[in-house]
Amino acid sequence: MPTSLPVIIQPLKITSGPKKTIYYPLVSGMKNQHFENLVNQTIVQHTQQLINLQVGDIPSTVEEMIGSFEIKNNQRDVLSLYLSNYTYHYHAAHGMTFIHSLTFDLKDNKICTLQSLFKPGSNYIERLSELIHLQIKERNIELIDDFTVIKPDQDFYLADKTLVIYFQLYDITPYVFGFPMFPINVYSIQDLIDENGPLGRLAANN
Repeated sequence: MPTSLPVIIQPLKITSGPKKTIYYPLVSGMKNQHFENLVNQTIVQHTQQLINLQVGDIPSTVEEMIGSFEIKNNQRDVLSLYLSNYTYHYHAAHGMTFIHSLTFDLKDNKICTLQSLFKPGSNYIERLSELIHLQIKERNIELIDDFTVIKPDQDFYLADKTLVIYFQLYDITPYVFGFPMFPINVYSIQDLIDENGPLGRLAANN
């Protein structure tokens, strides 16, 4: 399989005051122009959703807002990224950050869900949950409540040959721990993955 060229990522900026700046990515260079437009619309939509989540009905109390993004994978027709938004409200004990990830299959022109990465009917929820349980124990991660299983649509992103499952602040750990992220080597779940999908392409050695 020939290695596909990465898409072009250009940072764009929204400002609404000296302490309110949002950076988000603009994607270009894709083979399918229609899907490229959909990718960019989806990114803008979720950037705005993070702003709305932080502002709610009380925008006047926002003292600082910083939005940024990270590109986690841009190879083999798989684009995976996450958007983050940090906001500090007036008189709050500390700021709050939310992140949202997006993964796009540029070969089949679709937005990926966690379930779509695996073979139909596979027990990916149970397997990923077991691997996360092991990491919680090995890394001695302090939990707020006992972790049971991930959600079928649990937050994730792809980074080279790794599937990263993550949780929002306060979901399973205290705030001080930050975002609990659990990297899972693609080869440890190779029997479950859709070989023709994004994880299959990333796992290929050619």
